[in-house]
Amino acid sequence: MEIQSSGRSIDTLMEKVLCMNILSSDYFKELFRLKTYHEVIDEIYNQVDHVEPWMTGNCRGPSTAFCLLYKFFTMKLTVKQMHGLLKHPDSPYIRAVGFLYLRYVAEPKTLWGWYEPYIKDDEEFSPGSNGKMTTMGVYVRDLLLGQYYFDTLLPRVPLPLMRQITTNLEKMKLPTKLSGVTGDSTRMGADDSTARRPPSVKASLSVSFGQRAPHRASTRDSSPVRKAVADRDRDRDRDRDRERERSVDRSRDRERSYDDRDRDRDRARDRERERDRERERDRDRDRRDRDRDYHRSSKERRDYDRDRYSSRRSRSPRRDSHERHRDSPFRGEKKETVLNNLQKLKDLYGDASQPKNDNGAGSEGVRKGTGTEEVIRLGGSSSWR
Repeated sequence: MEIQSSGRSIDTLMEKVLCMNILSSDYFKELFRLKTYHEVIDEIYNQVDHVEPWMTGNCRGPSTAFCLLYKFFTMKLTVKQMHGLLKHPDSPYIRAVGFLYLRYVAEPKTLWGWYEPYIKDDEEFSPGSNGKMTTMGVYVRDLLLGQYYFDTLLPRVPLPLMRQITTNLEKMKLPTKLSGVTGDSTRMGADDSTARRPPSVKASLSVSFGQRAPHRASTRDSSPVRKAVADRDRDRDRDRDRERERSVDRSRDRERSYDDRDRDRDRARDRERERDRERERDRDRDRRDRDRDYHRSSKERRDYDRDRYSSRRSRSPRRDSHERHRDSPFRGEKKETVLNNLQKLKDLYGDASQPKNDNGAGSEGVRKGTGTEEVIRLGGSSSWR
């Protein structure tokens, strides 16, 4: 949840001179690289050593603290982030930037609710560049009570709210007058010529504050600061040109590397295609060899079967008849039948091997046998003709 704000833009809350100087400063432009809340806090911890709005000395630019404060303005901090700033234990300047953020952005009627827990804070630090020490509680009370802050204007707190704040401080038995740690109560009280604010935008942008404006011919060429700035601008332009050339060279090298990478990729792809074609040719060659071997073996097997079959047929009749005669299961039965028939013939006609006792009987038998045309088939058949 964002902090309840007054609804006014920061350009109307901060003085125009200070706002323009912050936006045009090189340091603020470098802060574009900071993207997160924690990165800005780290930058405050490393770079900020006072919380005045302007740098000290003759270099009249915006201070580091106010450039980082404006960076927070662009980020629109949440309530949780603001509590983290106000309670940060590492640096009092991180806390001081948080209180300044509230003094500029927060709704005036919510200021007392934010500042009250820290009214009596006893952490010591130096808000100005002069090294004068004070406590965080005194610094917070001066932010509430004063409208001028180190020669710049803070947003005006309505008079009824200011009276209520004064009453609350009196109840807490705390001072209701400014202590002076944030500068004098008016701009006229500043007597340090090196610490006074620029009187106008033109003067704040001058290369030599305290002299005539740089658009005058008498100061544009004679000012040593102008010459130093011109040399610095020339060096910056030269560095920019060199950086541009290096960028062009890097882009050219990058394009060349991309071209080489694409060329290598195309070559690798061509080699892979060639390997695929070689593998395909090898597979086709192996397939043809297998087919040829298969056909050759099939033909040889057919020729072998044909020769074997023809040789078997050439010797099969004799072998079959011999085996049939040899292996007939009825061979024993036929032999027995032949013997029976022979015995019957002997009984009928007599045995020719024995001598004849009766000539008449033998001749009769012979005649009987010769007078008939009956033939006995000795092959085993029982039929008579």
